[in-house]
Amino acid sequence: MTVLNEAAARFGELRMLIDGEWLARGAGGAQPVTDPATLQVLGELPLAAGGELDRAVHAAHAAFGAWSRTPAIERCRLLAQAAQLVRERAELIAHILTLEQGKPLAESRGEVMGAAEIFEWYAQESRRLYGRVIPARQAHTRHWVTHEPVGPVAAFTPWNFPALTPARKIAGALAAGCTCVIKPAEETPATALELARACMDAGLPVGVLNVVFGHPADVSGHLIRAPQIRKITFTGSTAVGKQLAALAALHGAKRCTMELGGLAPAIVFDDADIGEAAAVCAASRFRNAGQVCVAASRFYVQRQAYPRFMEQFRAHVAGLKVGNGLAADTRMGPLANGRRLDAMPGFIDDALQHGGQVAAGGARHEGAGYFWQPTILADMPDQARAMSEETFGPVASVAAFDTLDEVIERANGVPYGLAAYAFTRSAATAMAVADGLQAGMVGINTPAISLAEAPFGGVKESGYGSEGGTEGLEAYLCTKFVAHRA
Repeated sequence: MTVLNEAAARFGELRMLIDGEWLARGAGGAQPVTDPATLQVLGELPLAAGGELDRAVHAAHAAFGAWSRTPAIERCRLLAQAAQLVRERAELIAHILTLEQGKPLAESRGEVMGAAEIFEWYAQESRRLYGRVIPARQAHTRHWVTHEPVGPVAAFTPWNFPALTPARKIAGALAAGCTCVIKPAEETPATALELARACMDAGLPVGVLNVVFGHPADVSGHLIRAPQIRKITFTGSTAVGKQLAALAALHGAKRCTMELGGLAPAIVFDDADIGEAAAVCAASRFRNAGQVCVAASRFYVQRQAYPRFMEQFRAHVAGLKVGNGLAADTRMGPLANGRRLDAMPGFIDDALQHGGQVAAGGARHEGAGYFWQPTILADMPDQARAMSEETFGPVASVAAFDTLDEVIERANGVPYGLAAYAFTRSAATAMAVADGLQAGMVGINTPAISLAEAPFGGVKESGYGSEGGTEGLEAYLCTKFVAHRA
């Protein structure tokens, strides 16, 4: 059996994982999983109803006591073994990911290996859950601080990165000693299920990890209201994140990590390497067909460099081969679903109405699937929708600027603050933008800001809390101070 055939066969085995049991049917019915490049149905996904969600919560609650007391070195061993299994199965998982999400195989392979690295990072970090001793004020007294797992976690992940995002939440929770009920996106379930299978095959105890699917609002409401759930972690839109955070506050003041929408600026100064900046901006913007929350989407180019940047930016975009992600020469796949495809014309029409120009693309791409042409909108005013709303598609908006102070103000002039980028050879300019940009992550002359060992999260309406790095582990821990007088 070829890898592709094996990957396709996995969609005939879509399951939920509840209390160690792989369930092929759910009381909530089923829904089709579709290949966005061909619109062919890959398989039927079982959906949970209230009873199954209660069972998943109960399983996580029942397993928490033993798992939270499991020595860190054993949690480390299990997570490291899961990472190894993900690496060994990377080619299979990458094909599964491309089939259900659409991105090119090269991107899928990189994402799967990144997920394995996240498991490896948290495996080692679980051994560093240090506390501290505080000098006491009196004799015969000891003061110390410890960190303990917060409890069972409810996690919700989107469809654009179906390996990386679940890996961050599963590995972080498990490394801290928490148990987890995760609801991955129903449109891309099979990739997350492969991560869960790797965890179970590595020897994870029954009930520690549970994977459910269902109608999103029903599942999230049910899990957040469950008193046994003590932590919520969500990646998705700002609008939904606000609703979930409010619900978490009403039902037990539960802790939240919210990684929400982005509208990242990229500032290209005229002293930058313009050719390199154009190449990096094109590659990062159109990765995953623009469905990347941290990708730059608003490009501010200093006026003197604007013509050169546009010429080279357009040349790079013209070279992007659009097609099925399984094809070796594909550089950009389809949008992941029809909703994103339907949203694109509105951004183009609005840009034209505000005086913007279509410099490349701007229309649906040929093919049966959800394909849209890589699009560049030039001379864009800040009032245009594509400059103030997240397009989450292959659309790049470019505008000119004159001064540093002006561009910092314009870059910060939206409610979002997830990521931001700048390109310059000047150390002074680099420091000014690093200090001035309102974002949780800033890349200067590089788009590489998503690292297992670094915090990942935003400010303003892009959310709060971090995943990745030591901060990602702290998000699943409670702090306890102990004062003891002998």
